[in-house]
Amino acid sequence: MPRVLYLNAAHCCCRPPEPEPVALPGGPPRRFPTKAVSVPAYTPVYALFLVASMALVGSNVGLGKSIIAHVPVLLFALLRFVIAIVCLSPWYRPSRMRRVSRGEWLNLFLQAFFGTFMFTLLMLNGVRLTSAMAAGVITSTIPATVAILSWLLLRERLSRRTIASVLLAMAGVAVLNIARGEGHGSGATGSQTLLGNLMIMGAVVCESIYVILSRRLTQTLAAIEICAYTHLIGGLLMLPLGLIPLLTFDPSNVPAKTWLMLLWYALSASVFSFWLWMKGIRHVPAQLAGVFTSVLPVAAATYGIVFLGETPGWPHAVALACVLGGIVLASWPGKLARRAWRADPAEADTGAAG
Repeated sequence: MPRVLYLNAAHCCCRPPEPEPVALPGGPPRRFPTKAVSVPAYTPVYALFLVASMALVGSNVGLGKSIIAHVPVLLFALLRFVIAIVCLSPWYRPSRMRRVSRGEWLNLFLQAFFGTFMFTLLMLNGVRLTSAMAAGVITSTIPATVAILSWLLLRERLSRRTIASVLLAMAGVAVLNIARGEGHGSGATGSQTLLGNLMIMGAVVCESIYVILSRRLTQTLAAIEICAYTHLIGGLLMLPLGLIPLLTFDPSNVPAKTWLMLLWYALSASVFSFWLWMKGIRHVPAQLAGVFTSVLPVAAATYGIVFLGETPGWPHAVALACVLGGIVLASWPGKLARRAWRADPAEADTGAAG
């Protein structure tokens, strides 16, 4: 799962060039108004960046399930952090890190503990017990969970559409847990599936806490720096746990394909999906960007069906419909927001999707 930060979207509006003065017979030069040029609110290609980012996040849910079939969870988690830290090493500049205040480091530690360390442990252990399809649906409730925690912890007001979205997301998760006797196509028993779903829900809560904590830090630190620092702290937290499996682990028993999958998982979760999301969110209205998170459960379900042989059932269809409907309902902008995208930057306010 990438460190997806919900930031304000930057809106640009191009003005037509000022008309040149035209000299008329018998009078001074005059300026004639030119017709306003209609400029698209955003370039559609950047929407594909958001789609690709969420597709990577969703497929990683199933990819993790494939990897832990050969690599112990704790070792896999440690290697994932090591690869991410190596890739993010250009942002570990001592001169810049010394300027981070003590309060910011405390916030970064809490983000790393919940958003990288606990999230990784709960997600990987949870997906071991439940299906990739169920895990993808539950993971896609992060926007709804962020809304609930923002209301509980930050006293942020919930709109009617947000409340409806939260209720739909809760209904989708409830359907999966009520129908857990079918194992969701994972081959696990009902009690194991319930435990796996609860772990995935715990990972969602941890990621939501990360998102809430990141809102304040993004005012003083660059998003890529937050990503780099939290992965570094998360890697240090995971180090003592990840070294334990090495005592009995035989790497020769792991297929070469699995090592390549592990490398791709680390790169896509920490670098590729993060870059794609940040690149897209700069050019797509943030309220509309939330709709693209609906790609996550679809990608997870597709991976589970195609590569893991999971069989979808009616609980998956109902839960997926509830969650997707909730995401679209909460994220799709109203008339005022759509009007603001096309307005002059000096008159329109930018919005953030959370």
